Amino acid sequence: MGRRVGILTAGGDCPGLNATIRGAAKALYQKFGEDVEIVGIRNGYAGLISGDAQEMKQSDFSGILTTGGTILGTQRTPFKMMQVVEDDGIDKVARMKKTYHKLGLDCLLCLGGNGTHKTANLLRSEGLNVIGLPKTIDNDIWGTDVTFGFHTAVDIATEVIDRIHTTASSHRRVMVIELMGNKAGWLTLYSGIAGGADIILIPEQPYDIGNVVKAIDRRNEKGRTFSILAVAEGAYDVQEAKMKKKERAAYRAERGLKTATTRIAADIERITGFETRIAVPGHIQRGGSPSAYDRVLATQFGTYAAKLVEEEHYGVAVAMVNGEVVDHPLEEIAGKSKLVPADCPMLEVARSMGVSLG
Repeated sequence: MGRRVGILTAGGDCPGLNATIRGAAKALYQKFGEDVEIVGIRNGYAGLISGDAQEMKQSDFSGILTTGGTILGTQRTPFKMMQVVEDDGIDKVARMKKTYHKLGLDCLLCLGGNGTHKTANLLRSEGLNVIGLPKTIDNDIWGTDVTFGFHTAVDIATEVIDRIHTTASSHRRVMVIELMGNKAGWLTLYSGIAGGADIILIPEQPYDIGNVVKAIDRRNEKGRTFSILAVAEGAYDVQEAKMKKKERAAYRAERGLKTATTRIAADIERITGFETRIAVPGHIQRGGSPSAYDRVLATQFGTYAAKLVEEEHYGVAVAMVNGEVVDHPLEEIAGKSKLVPADCPMLEVARSMGVSLG
């Protein structure tokens, strides 16, 4: 018996999406031959809502292993709005179910992060056959040791830190590098260690600006005339840690502080007198060709998803646990985030080298 499989990529783009699509497609063709049809759904769940889809050919999946981004396009459709009928009067869940059945799909592969998995679980609860695949540079999806896209982003962020080192040392500056990670600090922690940052600030470890300044002063006293800070965009200080999200936003707005790095840089320069600059690589961290590691990981995940399709084992999310590709029920992982725990060994690695965590 053949299969008709839909594939979509939702949320932010990242390296490895195309490699995963390719891995799943090639494995499906290998398993089913001419008895498989693959339908590409454009722009994530938005395409599933609007019915924007196209049958794919085998040739569509050739030459995309090393290509960044996604050939299907992607779009953010917030989970919190999925069950809300807005001014356009569209019942999004009903539309997605209608498109799924109209396309005659046997199952749907959903490549994405936390929000994507929550919507996939919602569709599962509505009776659709879905499989989630964990994509995000934040590495914050519950139940998997690693997500595809993370290692490439670490490589990119590390190169940024490497390059900042030379200008920081030349000009005797303090450089504050703002890296992606609103709630989870995995990317900043790993790239900070790999890039030799002197101070690493992540959301899970609220910082004290006094400790940050002491770390910079200690370096200066030892004749090290520059300092590198790797700061997650979602970092906040011990005072802000006591506030709720809206209170924190209002607190920053009152002071004209758009980002954590803006405040950190201003405080360092004011307290120490050291020239301080901010570097924001931004979406560069999401771009370009996936690393060799991510190409392999994405292919592992994609081919495993094809096996699940063959076995008609749906309602699950693919994961890597202790070096083995496995799957978890979507209902057990959707809505949970994997944050850096207080006892994370990598935090101890940083501390043992004298890196300040604020």
